[in-house]
Amino acid sequence: MSQMTGAEAMVRKAQTIPETIRRHAREHGERIAYWTPGRTWSFAQLDEASSRIAQGLKSLGIGPGDRVACLTKRTADCVALVLGANKVGAVCMPVNWRLAPPEIDYIVENGKAKLMMADAAFPYRKIQTFVTEEFSSWYGKFAPEDAGYRPEPDETALQLYSSGTTGLPKGVELTHRNLSAGMMDAVPAAIGYHGAPDVMLNALPTYHIAGVGVALLTASKGGMSVLYPDFDPATVVASIAEHRITHSFLVPAMIQFMLQVPGADRADYASLKGISYGASPISEKVLLEAMRTFKCHFMQVYGLTETTGAITCLPPEDHDPEGPKRELLRSAGKAIDGVELRVVDAAGRDCAEGDVGEVWIRSAQNMKGYWSNSKATAEAFVTGWFRSGDAGYLRGGYLFLHDRIKDMIVSGGENIYPAEVENALMQHPAVADGAVIGVPDEKWGEAVKACVVLKSGASATAQEIIAFMRQRIAHFKCPSTVNFMATIPRNPTGKILKRVLREPYWIGRTRRVN
Repeated sequence: MSQMTGAEAMVRKAQTIPETIRRHAREHGERIAYWTPGRTWSFAQLDEASSRIAQGLKSLGIGPGDRVACLTKRTADCVALVLGANKVGAVCMPVNWRLAPPEIDYIVENGKAKLMMADAAFPYRKIQTFVTEEFSSWYGKFAPEDAGYRPEPDETALQLYSSGTTGLPKGVELTHRNLSAGMMDAVPAAIGYHGAPDVMLNALPTYHIAGVGVALLTASKGGMSVLYPDFDPATVVASIAEHRITHSFLVPAMIQFMLQVPGADRADYASLKGISYGASPISEKVLLEAMRTFKCHFMQVYGLTETTGAITCLPPEDHDPEGPKRELLRSAGKAIDGVELRVVDAAGRDCAEGDVGEVWIRSAQNMKGYWSNSKATAEAFVTGWFRSGDAGYLRGGYLFLHDRIKDMIVSGGENIYPAEVENALMQHPAVADGAVIGVPDEKWGEAVKACVVLKSGASATAQEIIAFMRQRIAHFKCPSTVNFMATIPRNPTGKILKRVLREPYWIGRTRRVN
Protein backbone atom coordinates (compact mmCIF):
# COMPACT_ATOMS: atom_id res chain seq x y z
CA MET A 1 0.00 0.00 0.00
CA SER A 2 1.43 3.39 -0.98
CA GLN A 3 2.18 5.98 1.69
CA MET A 4 0.16 9.19 1.86
CA THR A 5 1.97 12.41 1.14
CA GLY A 6 2.01 15.11 3.84
CA ALA A 7 -0.56 17.12 1.92
CA GLU A 8 -2.85 14.09 1.56
CA ALA A 9 -2.56 13.38 5.27
CA MET A 10 -3.59 16.94 6.12
CA VAL A 11 -6.63 16.67 3.85
CA ARG A 12 -7.65 13.41 5.57
CA LYS A 13 -7.27 15.03 9.00
CA ALA A 14 -9.38 17.99 7.87
CA GLN A 15 -12.17 15.53 7.02
CA THR A 16 -12.56 14.14 10.55
CA ILE A 17 -15.80 14.84 12.35
CA PRO A 18 -14.15 17.00 15.08
CA GLU A 19 -12.56 19.15 12.37
CA THR A 20 -15.88 19.43 10.55
CA ILE A 21 -17.62 20.60 13.74
CA ARG A 22 -14.91 23.23 14.18
CA ARG A 23 -15.64 24.47 10.66
CA HIS A 24 -19.41 24.60 11.17
CA ALA A 25 -18.87 26.58 14.38
CA ARG A 26 -16.75 29.12 12.51
CA GLU A 27 -19.00 29.44 9.46
CA HIS A 28 -22.49 29.30 11.01
CA GLY A 29 -22.07 29.00 14.75
CA GLU A 30 -25.58 30.24 15.50
CA ARG A 31 -27.20 27.35 13.60
CA ILE A 32 -28.87 24.74 15.83
CA ALA A 33 -27.05 21.40 15.92
CA TYR A 34 -29.20 19.68 18.55
CA TRP A 35 -32.60 20.28 20.08
CA THR A 36 -33.28 18.37 23.30
CA PRO A 37 -36.13 18.61 25.82
CA GLY A 38 -33.78 20.44 28.18
CA ARG A 39 -31.95 22.84 25.89
CA THR A 40 -30.75 23.58 22.39
CA TRP A 41 -27.14 23.36 21.27
CA SER A 42 -25.86 25.64 18.52
CA PHE A 43 -22.77 24.58 16.60
CA ALA A 44 -20.80 27.27 18.42
CA GLN A 45 -22.02 25.99 21.79
CA LEU A 46 -21.24 22.38 20.87
CA ASP A 47 -17.71 23.29 19.77
CA GLU A 48 -17.15 25.47 22.84
CA ALA A 49 -18.46 22.80 25.24
CA SER A 50 -16.22 20.15 23.68
CA SER A 51 -13.21 22.47 23.99
CA ARG A 52 -13.95 23.10 27.67
CA ILE A 53 -14.36 19.33 28.20
CA ALA A 54 -11.00 18.77 26.50
CA GLN A 55 -9.33 21.25 28.85
CA GLY A 56 -11.00 19.56 31.81
CA LEU A 57 -9.77 16.15 30.67
CA LYS A 58 -6.24 17.52 30.28
CA SER A 59 -6.39 18.83 33.85
CA LEU A 60 -7.04 15.24 34.98
CA GLY A 61 -4.06 13.94 33.04
CA ILE A 62 -6.19 12.35 30.33
CA GLY A 63 -4.62 12.35 26.88
CA PRO A 64 -3.96 10.35 23.71
CA GLY A 65 -5.19 6.78 23.85
CA ASP A 66 -6.97 7.11 27.20
CA ARG A 67 -10.60 6.03 27.54
CA VAL A 68 -13.45 8.00 29.12
CA ALA A 69 -16.83 6.36 29.60
CA CYS A 70 -20.38 7.64 29.67
CA LEU A 71 -23.56 6.08 31.00
CA THR A 72 -26.19 8.47 29.75
CA LYS A 73 -29.44 8.81 27.86
CA ARG A 74 -28.48 12.37 26.83
CA THR A 75 -27.19 12.08 23.29
CA ALA A 76 -26.01 15.69 22.94
CA ASP A 77 -23.95 15.44 26.13
CA CYS A 78 -22.53 12.14 24.88
CA VAL A 79 -21.50 13.74 21.58
CA ALA A 80 -19.91 16.67 23.42
CA LEU A 81 -17.85 14.16 25.41
CA VAL A 82 -16.91 12.27 22.24
CA LEU A 83 -15.67 15.48 20.63
CA GLY A 84 -13.97 16.72 23.80
CA ALA A 85 -12.11 13.45 24.20
CA ASN A 86 -11.06 13.53 20.54
CA LYS A 87 -9.67 17.04 21.01
CA VAL A 88 -7.04 15.59 23.38
CA GLY A 89 -6.62 12.30 21.52
CA ALA A 90 -8.72 10.32 23.99
CA VAL A 91 -11.57 7.93 23.18
CA CYS A 92 -15.15 8.00 24.44
CA MET A 93 -16.81 4.71 25.47
CA PRO A 94 -20.62 4.97 25.66
CA VAL A 95 -21.91 2.18 27.92
CA ASN A 96 -25.26 0.42 27.67
CA TRP A 97 -27.31 1.76 30.59
CA ARG A 98 -29.65 -1.24 30.31
CA LEU A 99 -26.94 -3.61 31.49
CA ALA A 100 -26.75 -5.12 34.96
CA PRO A 101 -24.10 -3.61 37.32
CA PRO A 102 -21.61 -6.49 36.92
CA GLU A 103 -21.81 -6.11 33.13
CA ILE A 104 -21.13 -2.37 33.37
CA ASP A 105 -18.21 -3.04 35.70
CA TYR A 106 -16.68 -5.44 33.19
CA ILE A 107 -16.86 -2.93 30.33
CA VAL A 108 -15.43 -0.05 32.36
CA GLU A 109 -12.59 -2.25 33.63
CA ASN A 110 -11.95 -3.82 30.22
CA GLY A 111 -11.67 -0.38 28.60
CA LYS A 112 -9.49 0.92 31.46
CA ALA A 113 -11.66 4.03 31.57
CA LYS A 114 -10.22 6.88 33.63
CA LEU A 115 -13.46 8.82 34.00
CA MET A 116 -17.21 8.23 33.79
CA MET A 117 -20.02 10.63 32.98
CA ALA A 118 -23.25 9.10 34.30
CA ASP A 119 -26.84 10.22 34.65
CA ALA A 120 -28.09 10.59 38.22
CA ALA A 121 -30.39 7.62 37.56
CA PHE A 122 -27.32 5.43 36.96
CA PRO A 123 -25.06 6.02 39.98
CA TYR A 124 -21.55 4.72 39.39
CA ARG A 125 -18.72 4.98 41.84
CA LYS A 126 -16.04 2.52 40.73
CA ILE A 127 -13.99 5.27 39.03
CA GLN A 128 -14.09 9.06 39.10
CA THR A 129 -17.61 9.95 37.98
CA PHE A 130 -19.35 13.19 37.07
CA VAL A 131 -23.15 13.23 37.16
CA THR A 132 -24.40 14.22 33.70
CA GLU A 133 -26.75 16.80 35.18
CA GLU A 134 -23.75 18.53 36.81
CA PHE A 135 -21.21 17.83 34.07
CA SER A 136 -21.63 21.24 32.42
CA SER A 137 -20.91 22.99 35.75
CA TRP A 138 -17.64 21.08 35.96
CA TYR A 139 -16.38 21.72 32.46
CA GLY A 140 -17.74 25.27 32.50
CA LYS A 141 -14.88 26.19 34.83
CA PHE A 142 -12.32 25.60 32.10
CA ALA A 143 -11.33 27.96 29.28
CA PRO A 144 -13.09 27.44 25.93
CA GLU A 145 -9.74 27.02 24.20
CA ASP A 146 -9.35 24.28 21.64
CA ALA A 147 -6.74 21.77 22.83
CA GLY A 148 -5.63 21.57 19.21
CA TYR A 149 -5.13 17.83 18.89
CA ARG A 150 -5.45 16.68 15.25
CA PRO A 151 -5.72 12.88 15.11
CA GLU A 152 -4.37 10.64 12.42
CA PRO A 153 -7.13 8.97 10.35
CA ASP A 154 -6.48 5.53 11.84
CA GLU A 155 -6.51 6.61 15.47
CA THR A 156 -9.48 5.32 17.45
CA ALA A 157 -12.26 7.90 17.80
CA LEU A 158 -15.04 5.93 19.46
CA GLN A 159 -15.28 2.61 21.32
CA LEU A 160 -18.61 0.79 21.47
CA TYR A 161 -19.18 -2.57 23.09
CA SER A 162 -20.70 -5.50 21.27
CA SER A 163 -21.32 -8.83 22.99
CA GLY A 164 -19.76 -11.95 21.51
CA THR A 165 -20.22 -15.67 21.41
CA THR A 166 -17.86 -16.05 24.37
CA GLY A 167 -20.40 -14.27 26.53
CA LEU A 168 -18.10 -11.32 27.25
CA PRO A 169 -18.55 -7.93 25.53
CA LYS A 170 -15.87 -6.82 23.08
CA GLY A 171 -14.78 -3.22 22.58
CA VAL A 172 -15.24 -2.23 18.93
CA GLU A 173 -12.63 0.37 17.99
CA LEU A 174 -13.93 2.78 15.36
CA THR A 175 -11.39 5.16 13.87
CA HIS A 176 -11.73 8.69 12.55
CA ARG A 177 -11.45 7.20 9.07
CA ASN A 178 -14.31 4.80 9.86
CA LEU A 179 -16.59 7.57 11.12
CA SER A 180 -15.74 9.90 8.25
CA ALA A 181 -16.37 7.23 5.62
CA GLY A 182 -19.70 6.25 7.10
CA MET A 183 -21.25 9.21 8.86
CA MET A 184 -19.93 12.00 6.65
CA ASP A 185 -20.21 10.34 3.25
CA ALA A 186 -21.78 6.99 2.41
CA VAL A 187 -24.59 6.70 4.95
CA PRO A 188 -26.09 10.19 4.60
CA ALA A 189 -25.97 9.79 0.82
CA ALA A 190 -27.81 6.46 1.08
CA ILE A 191 -30.62 7.79 3.29
CA GLY A 192 -30.89 11.15 1.56
CA TYR A 193 -29.85 13.38 4.47
CA HIS A 194 -28.09 16.47 3.16
CA GLY A 195 -27.70 18.72 6.20
CA ALA A 196 -29.47 22.04 6.80
CA PRO A 197 -32.37 22.55 6.46
CA ASP A 198 -32.99 18.80 6.95
CA VAL A 199 -34.00 17.84 10.50
CA MET A 200 -33.36 14.34 11.90
CA LEU A 201 -35.45 12.82 14.69
CA ASN A 202 -33.29 10.59 16.89
CA ALA A 203 -34.73 8.66 19.86
CA LEU A 204 -32.13 5.90 19.77
CA PRO A 205 -29.82 5.07 22.70
CA THR A 206 -26.36 6.57 22.94
CA TYR A 207 -24.64 3.19 23.27
CA HIS A 208 -25.81 2.04 19.82
CA ILE A 209 -23.91 2.96 16.68
CA ALA A 210 -27.26 4.14 15.30
CA GLY A 211 -27.82 6.47 18.26
CA VAL A 212 -24.46 8.19 18.62
CA GLY A 213 -23.61 7.62 14.94
CA VAL A 214 -26.70 9.35 13.55
CA ALA A 215 -26.11 12.26 15.95
CA LEU A 216 -22.57 12.61 14.62
CA LEU A 217 -23.87 12.23 11.07
CA THR A 218 -26.25 15.19 11.24
CA ALA A 219 -23.71 17.44 12.96
CA SER A 220 -21.01 16.57 10.43
CA LYS A 221 -23.39 17.55 7.63
CA GLY A 222 -24.26 20.86 9.31
CA GLY A 223 -27.85 19.81 9.97
CA MET A 224 -30.06 19.60 13.03
CA SER A 225 -31.17 16.67 15.17
CA VAL A 226 -34.13 16.53 17.53
CA LEU A 227 -32.94 14.24 20.32
CA TYR A 228 -35.04 12.42 22.89
CA PRO A 229 -33.54 10.48 25.83
CA ASP A 230 -36.29 7.86 25.62
CA PHE A 231 -38.61 6.63 22.91
CA ASP A 232 -42.21 7.60 23.61
CA PRO A 233 -44.42 6.87 20.57
CA ALA A 234 -46.94 9.66 21.15
CA THR A 235 -44.20 12.25 21.75
CA VAL A 236 -42.34 11.17 18.63
CA VAL A 237 -45.48 11.33 16.48
CA ALA A 238 -46.30 14.83 17.75
CA SER A 239 -42.71 16.06 17.32
CA ILE A 240 -42.76 15.42 13.56
CA ALA A 241 -45.11 18.34 12.99
CA GLU A 242 -43.79 20.43 15.91
CA HIS A 243 -40.16 20.37 14.71
CA ARG A 244 -40.81 19.88 11.00
CA ILE A 245 -38.90 16.61 11.00
CA THR A 246 -37.63 15.54 7.58
CA HIS A 247 -35.79 12.30 8.42
CA SER A 248 -35.62 9.64 11.11
CA PHE A 249 -33.97 6.30 11.76
CA LEU A 250 -36.19 3.81 13.60
CA VAL A 251 -36.21 0.14 14.44
CA PRO A 252 -39.34 -1.70 13.21
CA ALA A 253 -40.76 -2.06 16.73
CA MET A 254 -40.70 1.75 17.06
CA ILE A 255 -42.62 2.15 13.80
CA GLN A 256 -45.18 -0.38 14.97
CA PHE A 257 -45.69 1.46 18.28
CA MET A 258 -46.05 4.83 16.48
CA LEU A 259 -48.79 3.40 14.28
CA GLN A 260 -50.68 2.39 17.44
CA VAL A 261 -50.77 5.93 18.82
CA PRO A 262 -54.40 7.19 18.85
CA GLY A 263 -54.86 9.59 15.95
CA ALA A 264 -51.55 8.65 14.33
CA ASP A 265 -53.29 8.23 10.97
CA ARG A 266 -54.51 11.86 11.13
CA ALA A 267 -51.29 13.56 12.31
CA ASP A 268 -49.32 16.06 10.21
CA TYR A 269 -46.41 14.41 8.40
CA ALA A 270 -46.07 16.93 5.57
CA SER A 271 -42.43 17.70 6.43
CA LEU A 272 -41.29 14.05 6.32
CA LYS A 273 -38.99 13.11 3.46
CA GLY A 274 -37.68 9.72 4.55
CA ILE A 275 -37.67 7.09 7.28
CA SER A 276 -34.76 4.69 7.48
CA TYR A 277 -35.22 1.49 9.44
CA GLY A 278 -33.04 -1.43 10.42
CA ALA A 279 -31.68 -3.61 13.25
CA SER A 280 -34.35 -6.19 12.37
CA PRO A 281 -36.54 -6.80 9.33
CA ILE A 282 -40.01 -5.28 9.14
CA SER A 283 -43.18 -7.21 8.42
CA GLU A 284 -44.92 -6.38 5.16
CA LYS A 285 -48.10 -5.55 7.07
CA VAL A 286 -46.38 -2.95 9.26
CA LEU A 287 -44.41 -1.52 6.34
CA LEU A 288 -47.50 -1.12 4.18
CA GLU A 289 -49.40 0.61 6.99
CA ALA A 290 -46.41 2.85 7.72
CA MET A 291 -46.06 3.87 4.07
CA ARG A 292 -49.76 4.73 3.93
CA THR A 293 -49.64 6.64 7.22
CA PHE A 294 -46.38 8.60 6.98
CA LYS A 295 -46.48 9.11 3.19
CA CYS A 296 -42.71 9.43 2.78
CA HIS A 297 -39.81 7.44 1.38
CA PHE A 298 -38.69 4.33 3.26
CA MET A 299 -35.17 2.90 3.25
CA GLN A 300 -34.07 -0.33 4.90
CA VAL A 301 -30.44 -0.48 6.03
CA TYR A 302 -28.25 -3.31 7.32
CA GLY A 303 -25.00 -3.02 9.18
CA LEU A 304 -23.12 -3.80 12.36
CA THR A 305 -21.28 -1.89 15.04
CA GLU A 306 -18.10 -3.33 13.52
CA THR A 307 -18.93 -1.71 10.15
CA THR A 308 -19.72 1.71 11.65
CA GLY A 309 -23.39 1.10 10.97
CA ALA A 310 -25.11 0.79 7.62
CA ILE A 311 -23.32 -0.91 4.74
CA THR A 312 -26.36 -1.81 2.59
CA CYS A 313 -29.53 0.07 1.72
CA LEU A 314 -32.83 -0.89 0.11
CA PRO A 315 -33.88 2.41 -1.52
CA PRO A 316 -37.41 3.83 -1.77
CA GLU A 317 -37.90 2.64 -5.36
CA ASP A 318 -37.53 -0.96 -4.17
CA HIS A 319 -40.23 -0.59 -1.51
CA ASP A 320 -43.05 -2.01 -3.56
CA PRO A 321 -45.13 -4.22 -1.22
CA GLU A 322 -47.98 -4.64 -3.70
CA GLY A 323 -46.06 -4.67 -6.98
CA PRO A 324 -43.54 -6.66 -9.01
CA LYS A 325 -40.63 -5.82 -6.67
CA ARG A 326 -42.36 -7.24 -3.62
CA GLU A 327 -39.79 -10.01 -3.05
CA LEU A 328 -37.04 -7.39 -2.67
CA LEU A 329 -38.57 -6.42 0.67
CA ARG A 330 -37.02 -9.60 2.05
CA SER A 331 -33.60 -8.30 1.08
CA ALA A 332 -31.31 -5.92 2.94
CA GLY A 333 -30.69 -3.97 -0.27
CA LYS A 334 -27.45 -3.34 -2.13
CA ALA A 335 -24.04 -2.25 -0.89
CA ILE A 336 -23.75 1.49 -0.37
CA ASP A 337 -20.90 3.55 -1.83
CA GLY A 338 -17.46 2.34 -0.82
CA VAL A 339 -18.67 -1.08 0.36
CA GLU A 340 -17.89 -4.46 -1.21
CA LEU A 341 -19.81 -7.63 -0.33
CA ARG A 342 -18.99 -11.32 -0.71
CA VAL A 343 -20.82 -14.45 0.33
CA VAL A 344 -18.41 -17.31 0.98
CA ASP A 345 -18.59 -20.97 1.96
CA ALA A 346 -16.84 -22.64 4.90
CA ALA A 347 -13.62 -22.87 2.86
CA GLY A 348 -13.65 -19.13 2.07
CA ARG A 349 -14.68 -19.61 -1.57
CA ASP A 350 -17.23 -17.32 -3.20
CA CYS A 351 -20.68 -18.87 -3.31
CA ALA A 352 -22.67 -19.03 -6.51
CA GLU A 353 -25.48 -16.50 -6.77
CA GLY A 354 -28.39 -17.66 -4.62
CA ASP A 355 -26.28 -20.04 -2.50
CA VAL A 356 -26.15 -19.36 1.23
CA GLY A 357 -22.84 -18.59 2.91
CA GLU A 358 -21.26 -16.14 5.34
CA VAL A 359 -21.47 -12.43 4.46
CA TRP A 360 -18.04 -10.77 4.22
CA ILE A 361 -17.55 -7.01 3.98
CA ARG A 362 -14.69 -4.83 2.77
CA SER A 363 -15.01 -1.11 3.38
CA ALA A 364 -13.31 1.93 4.90
CA GLN A 365 -16.08 1.62 7.49
CA ASN A 366 -14.70 -1.68 8.84
CA MET A 367 -13.54 -1.33 12.43
CA LYS A 368 -9.91 -1.11 13.44
CA GLY A 369 -10.38 -4.19 15.63
CA TYR A 370 -11.51 -5.36 19.04
CA TRP A 371 -9.89 -3.47 21.89
CA SER A 372 -7.16 -5.47 23.61
CA ASN A 373 -8.31 -8.69 21.93
CA SER A 374 -5.95 -9.60 19.13
CA LYS A 375 -7.32 -13.15 18.89
CA ALA A 376 -10.90 -12.00 18.23
CA THR A 377 -9.65 -9.35 15.80
CA ALA A 378 -7.66 -11.92 13.82
CA GLU A 379 -10.66 -14.23 13.68
CA ALA A 380 -12.90 -11.40 12.45
CA PHE A 381 -10.79 -10.50 9.39
CA VAL A 382 -9.58 -12.43 6.37
CA THR A 383 -7.20 -10.44 4.12
CA GLY A 384 -9.05 -7.19 4.74
CA TRP A 385 -12.56 -8.68 4.64
CA PHE A 386 -14.68 -8.53 7.80
CA ARG A 387 -16.55 -11.72 8.62
CA SER A 388 -20.04 -10.62 9.67
CA GLY A 389 -21.15 -13.90 11.22
CA ASP A 390 -24.42 -13.51 9.30
CA ALA A 391 -25.50 -16.03 6.69
CA GLY A 392 -27.15 -14.92 3.47
CA TYR A 393 -26.97 -14.93 -0.29
CA LEU A 394 -26.62 -12.45 -3.14
CA ARG A 395 -29.04 -12.19 -6.03
CA GLY A 396 -28.72 -9.47 -8.64
CA GLY A 397 -26.56 -7.44 -6.27
CA TYR A 398 -29.16 -7.58 -3.49
CA LEU A 399 -28.20 -9.14 -0.15
CA PHE A 400 -30.71 -11.53 1.37
CA LEU A 401 -30.06 -12.47 5.00
CA HIS A 402 -30.89 -16.08 5.75
CA ASP A 403 -29.70 -16.92 9.24
CA ARG A 404 -27.14 -16.03 11.88
CA ILE A 405 -24.01 -18.09 11.98
CA LYS A 406 -23.30 -16.88 15.49
CA ASP A 407 -26.84 -17.69 16.77
CA MET A 408 -27.38 -14.05 17.70
CA ILE A 409 -30.91 -13.04 18.71
CA VAL A 410 -32.25 -9.58 17.77
CA SER A 411 -35.11 -8.49 20.01
CA GLY A 412 -36.46 -4.96 19.67
CA GLY A 413 -33.29 -3.90 17.88
CA GLU A 414 -31.04 -5.21 20.68
CA ASN A 415 -28.38 -7.80 19.89
CA ILE A 416 -28.51 -10.69 22.35
CA TYR A 417 -25.94 -13.48 22.31
CA PRO A 418 -27.14 -16.85 23.65
CA ALA A 419 -23.78 -17.79 25.18
CA GLU A 420 -23.94 -14.78 27.48
CA VAL A 421 -27.49 -15.61 28.58
CA GLU A 422 -26.62 -19.30 28.97
CA ASN A 423 -23.78 -18.36 31.32
CA ALA A 424 -26.32 -16.74 33.65
CA LEU A 425 -28.83 -19.56 33.20
CA MET A 426 -26.34 -22.23 34.24
CA GLN A 427 -25.65 -20.44 37.53
CA HIS A 428 -29.12 -21.39 38.79
CA PRO A 429 -28.69 -24.13 41.41
CA ALA A 430 -31.56 -26.22 40.00
CA VAL A 431 -30.39 -26.16 36.37
CA ALA A 432 -28.43 -29.17 35.11
CA ASP A 433 -28.29 -28.20 31.44
CA GLY A 434 -29.68 -25.41 29.31
CA ALA A 435 -29.72 -23.61 26.00
CA VAL A 436 -31.05 -20.27 24.80
CA ILE A 437 -32.68 -19.66 21.43
CA GLY A 438 -34.59 -16.91 19.62
CA VAL A 439 -38.21 -17.53 18.69
CA PRO A 440 -40.57 -15.37 16.56
CA ASP A 441 -42.31 -12.52 18.35
CA GLU A 442 -44.79 -10.22 16.62
CA LYS A 443 -43.93 -7.19 18.74
CA TRP A 444 -40.15 -7.47 19.22
CA GLY A 445 -39.16 -9.48 16.14
CA GLU A 446 -37.67 -12.21 18.30
CA ALA A 447 -38.02 -13.24 21.92
CA VAL A 448 -35.57 -15.12 24.14
CA LYS A 449 -36.55 -18.64 25.15
CA ALA A 450 -34.64 -20.81 27.61
CA CYS A 451 -34.65 -24.60 27.24
CA VAL A 452 -33.89 -26.13 30.63
CA VAL A 453 -33.06 -29.52 32.07
CA LEU A 454 -33.45 -29.58 35.86
CA LYS A 455 -31.15 -31.49 38.19
CA SER A 456 -32.48 -34.77 39.52
CA GLY A 457 -34.71 -34.08 42.51
CA ALA A 458 -34.59 -30.29 42.00
CA SER A 459 -37.54 -28.05 41.24
CA ALA A 460 -37.92 -24.54 39.85
CA THR A 461 -40.63 -22.63 38.03
CA ALA A 462 -40.15 -20.59 34.88
CA GLN A 463 -40.82 -17.41 36.86
CA GLU A 464 -38.17 -18.32 39.44
CA ILE A 465 -35.55 -18.95 36.77
CA ILE A 466 -36.34 -15.69 34.97
CA ALA A 467 -36.22 -13.72 38.25
CA PHE A 468 -32.87 -15.35 39.11
CA MET A 469 -31.39 -14.33 35.76
CA ARG A 470 -32.69 -10.77 36.02
CA GLN A 471 -30.44 -10.29 39.03
CA ARG A 472 -27.39 -11.11 36.91
CA ILE A 473 -27.92 -9.75 33.39
CA ALA A 474 -29.97 -7.01 31.74
CA HIS A 475 -33.70 -7.67 31.67
CA PHE A 476 -33.92 -7.45 27.87
CA LYS A 477 -31.47 -10.35 27.58
CA CYS A 478 -33.44 -12.60 29.94
CA PRO A 479 -35.83 -15.23 28.61
CA SER A 480 -39.50 -14.36 28.47
CA THR A 481 -40.42 -18.06 28.42
CA VAL A 482 -38.87 -21.29 29.68
CA ASN A 483 -39.32 -24.79 28.30
CA PHE A 484 -38.49 -27.70 30.61
CA MET A 485 -36.99 -30.69 28.79
CA ALA A 486 -35.63 -34.13 29.60
CA THR A 487 -32.46 -33.56 27.57
CA ILE A 488 -30.84 -30.89 25.40
CA PRO A 489 -30.11 -32.24 21.88
CA ARG A 490 -26.39 -32.35 21.11
CA ASN A 491 -24.16 -33.71 18.37
CA PRO A 492 -21.50 -36.42 19.02
CA THR A 493 -18.95 -33.79 20.06
CA GLY A 494 -21.36 -32.31 22.61
CA LYS A 495 -22.32 -29.17 20.71
CA ILE A 496 -25.91 -28.06 21.31
CA LEU A 497 -28.09 -28.51 18.22
CA LYS A 498 -29.66 -25.07 18.23
CA ARG A 499 -31.35 -25.67 14.89
CA VAL A 500 -33.22 -28.65 16.34
CA LEU A 501 -34.42 -26.55 19.26
CA ARG A 502 -35.46 -23.63 17.05
CA GLU A 503 -37.10 -25.52 14.20
CA PRO A 504 -40.58 -26.06 15.74
CA TYR A 505 -40.99 -22.32 16.24
CA TRP A 506 -39.86 -21.33 12.74
CA ILE A 507 -41.82 -23.84 10.64
CA GLY A 508 -43.37 -22.20 7.60
CA ARG A 509 -41.06 -19.18 7.61
CA THR A 510 -38.77 -18.54 4.66
CA ARG A 511 -35.87 -17.39 6.82
CA ARG A 512 -34.67 -17.96 10.33
CA VAL A 513 -34.62 -14.32 11.37
CA ASN A 514 -37.87 -12.52 12.17
